[in-house]
Amino acid sequence: MLSITLDAICSRNRYTQDPAPVIAELYATAGDRLDILTESVGIWVGFFEEAHIITLCTALRELPGLEPWIALGANRRAQPDHRTPGARPGASWPEQRA
Repeated sequence: MLSITLDAICSRNRYTQDPAPVIAELYATAGDRLDILTESVGIWVGFFEEAHIITLCTALRELPGLEPWIALGANRRAQPDHRTPGARPGASWPEQRA
């Protein structure tokens, strides 16, 4: 539950131009669970980092110990979308398209 809350804090503040209050809120919410803070924020940065939210991501990257989690988030972002396999040859449904 804490990880979800931390992700939500990052997401709702993604376009901020003043990341200091966001970081303070993250620390206050995480309390003594800095392990969960590091994991959640690192994965969030790795997955969502882009030009539109660079101010927050740059500030979050200053938190210690994020690098392995950022790599994991970036890896998850690079995974292909889940898809339903196409119809096998000879199947009557779904309709095969030429």
